[in-house]
Amino acid sequence: MQNDTEIFDVCLLGLGYIGIPTAVIFANCGKNVLGVDVSEERVNLVGSGKSHIGEADIDEMLMRVVKEGRLTTSKKPKSSAAYIVAVPTPFKKDRGKKLPDLSFVEAATRSIAPCLRNGQIIILESTSPVGTTEKMHGWLLDELKKTGRDKDVDYSTVLFAHAPERILPGQMLKELVSNDRIVGGLTPEASERARALYSTFCKGQVFMTDSKTAEMTKLTENASRDVAIAFANELSIICDKFGIDVWELIKLANRHPRVNILSPGPGVGGHCIAVDPWFIISAAESESVLMRAARDVNGSKPLRVIEKVKKTAEKCGKPRPCIACLGATFKANVNDMRESPSLEIVEALAKDSSMEVVLVEPHIDRLPKSLEGSAAKLGLKEALGKADIVLLLVDHREFSSITKDDLDGKILIDTKGFLSKKQ
Repeated sequence: MQNDTEIFDVCLLGLGYIGIPTAVIFANCGKNVLGVDVSEERVNLVGSGKSHIGEADIDEMLMRVVKEGRLTTSKKPKSSAAYIVAVPTPFKKDRGKKLPDLSFVEAATRSIAPCLRNGQIIILESTSPVGTTEKMHGWLLDELKKTGRDKDVDYSTVLFAHAPERILPGQMLKELVSNDRIVGGLTPEASERARALYSTFCKGQVFMTDSKTAEMTKLTENASRDVAIAFANELSIICDKFGIDVWELIKLANRHPRVNILSPGPGVGGHCIAVDPWFIISAAESESVLMRAARDVNGSKPLRVIEKVKKTAEKCGKPRPCIACLGATFKANVNDMRESPSLEIVEALAKDSSMEVVLVEPHIDRLPKSLEGSAAKLGLKEALGKADIVLLLVDHREFSSITKDDLDGKILIDTKGFLSKKQ
């Protein structure tokens, strides 16, 4: 229940791919929401009713809740009944190992100290290693003691929980509402409070557990996908060796009633599947042999694509062949390039002076900084006209218009099996 010193129902820390849709959906359900970010540019952008995440449905709803005064933005948190932390949790490299970087979570947690009151709840949405919610409890208590606020707050009444997001770029609002949720508190009371909060908008079931299980659940979901994709990617490598069409192979194998092989691709990207398995591997290195193998397979796939393109370019008979790279985002029909294997491939090819590289990416307005000066961004028609080799990296719906005539006389390397039947 909100007391007199609480200004907001929900304070959302982090206005990124998870923070914006979460803030918008709470505001749309009648909550008084404060969106917080350390970036003044994001604070001003979202505060004006606009976003950077490229989701049309969210843009429309965001503008409405901002105009209605239910969502405001700030660089600092203010007193709220609930604080939701949705900041990045990348990994960092340390002596050859990939370890979780929790600095953003820690900074966001400590920033709550000046406005913390009795009975409030802090919820971690960021995908995190097991034990992070407990660490938040310790970080905030430490910050209260440093600032002398531990005398103002009965810390035993402050609740902590983990509620991992489960949404897919391109369908964020739909999945926020319809997907089941997991909430795990440090105490049963925290779990129940988190369940009640998310039930505000969630039409799926909200399952309660403890914080460690909730943390491990999200990591398990993404690690499971990574292993399944690794199997498909390894199949594609083996099929290349034997001259087998991997797409036909998978289609035939999946006719078995208990087989469901995923589709291979140029690698694995995005902030979840390409990152989260490392949170398990780093904490249980000797026990996570399969997960590490899957990371190795998926992590090496871009290098195999790069080598295939280079060998093809050497044999195509042109002194400096033009490679038309179709797509640079991490998945189809979104503008998100985080951990994108496609972007990694384009960057590597663009550095090779023996070929000309052009990029077709309909979901971004300008060439990524990493490609400035080494590649050109063209429209689809112009790129196909120039190309000697067409490299399909992302199966954007815009590329479905490519015809057999468009590919006539060109070499197609299709990492997604999207255009192969048209040649």
